[in-house]
Amino acid sequence: MIKNFTQELIRSWEDRKGNVNSMAAIEEWIADANKQIKVNVEKIDFSYSGFWHYDESDGYIRNDNDSFFQIAGYQEIEDDQIIEEQPIIIQDEIGYLGIIVRMIDGTLNFLMQAKIEPGNVNTVQLSPTLQATKSNFTRRHGGKQPQYLDYFVNSTRYGLVADQLESEQSSRFYKKRNRNVILLVEEDIPVAETHRWMTLGQIKELMKQDNLVNMDTRTVLSCLPFDISEIEDAALLAKVQSDPLLGSILAKPDDKAIRAVFNVLNDHRMYRREKSRLLPVKSLKGWKMTKQEIVCRTPYDFKVIYCRIEIENREIRYWEQPMIESIGEAVFGLFAAMIDGTWHYLVQIRHEMGCFDSAELGPTVQISPKDTHRDMNDIDLLFMKRWDKKQGVRQAVLLSEEGGRFYHEQNHNVILEISPKEVGPLPTGYFWLDHATICALISHNNCVNIQLRNLIAIIDG
Repeated sequence: MIKNFTQELIRSWEDRKGNVNSMAAIEEWIADANKQIKVNVEKIDFSYSGFWHYDESDGYIRNDNDSFFQIAGYQEIEDDQIIEEQPIIIQDEIGYLGIIVRMIDGTLNFLMQAKIEPGNVNTVQLSPTLQATKSNFTRRHGGKQPQYLDYFVNSTRYGLVADQLESEQSSRFYKKRNRNVILLVEEDIPVAETHRWMTLGQIKELMKQDNLVNMDTRTVLSCLPFDISEIEDAALLAKVQSDPLLGSILAKPDDKAIRAVFNVLNDHRMYRREKSRLLPVKSLKGWKMTKQEIVCRTPYDFKVIYCRIEIENREIRYWEQPMIESIGEAVFGLFAAMIDGTWHYLVQIRHEMGCFDSAELGPTVQISPKDTHRDMNDIDLLFMKRWDKKQGVRQAVLLSEEGGRFYHEQNHNVILEISPKEVGPLPTGYFWLDHATICALISHNNCVNIQLRNLIAIIDG
């Protein structure tokens, strides 16, 4: 492990040009991949009795190998009344989301992949070194072993920067988690045509482009650790201490605030009244199954479709699968405020139906396409009012969600600057937390949801 890892990490963040591949070369590589790799994703009818079928024994949709994932019905119940129901993805396995980092000619570089997922809006997106479900890397599909898998299977041979279990979209998945890993490797690594080295600064720049850096990259980068004791260069330390963002990231986490968050979070998990259950998809009274889709009878955020897929340069080239198709675009947003010289963000305890442990810490707002003004509280309404008027925008980008299961889902990731006085007194479950404290909470498994982790990852000076 590099003695002064944080020092090299910040220098890599500052390097926007790159010392291995230029930005122009990276963008050309992605453009070439988009032109050269054959991709065909076609919506087709469900058979409900083919390789992917409706299993009458439990009412789940699954494949003949009983691999990858299943789709079940899900209901939340309070006082014997159904308060919400929908199809939900069950994926009872933990996959790898991993990035290899290495010092090359004095600069920390990240090995990134140009990967195509069937649901991607724009075909190729910048992905982690390794992005593989357990079914992928155990080769349940009969295809090739994913590239660079051996590094992560044998991670103890290398410098372990981060290794955490983190949740995925709990409004779509049932208790789904992936292993987010960052490995520091000192030896030479063969670079596949699908991969390129780049600095953290280059990745941060690419994140500013709509739908270019995928969700899995963002969640892994949110796990990067920062420790001011690992900075020995006096000039860099002085720069960090004078820079509001870096100073906020490298500040000492607020232990009192962390205890307060866990107190409210654990109360929610302990005293939550709603009960939930999995059930056959056909038992969802508010949903209908047709040959083309599984769709809600009233306006909802998504429907389930079925696709035939052909993608070159994958472990397996042809397959069919169900996918979740979003209906509309959500807004995931953070209010940001400078408090006592440190950047703070307004976050909330948020329950989602498929959450591994009922609730996690989420961003200021998660406004879904079906939300109306009557579904929003005062903080939601204030955020949307300012976003509609583009007031105080620090960052805003349209980013895709997980393309392996979601078809063309993209959502607005927005950070707005505001005065805490304008927000006013906070309702129970909301907190102003500084950047370093949020990062400390991310280091706890299943504590910070993916929407907030993704917003933390895109933050840039």
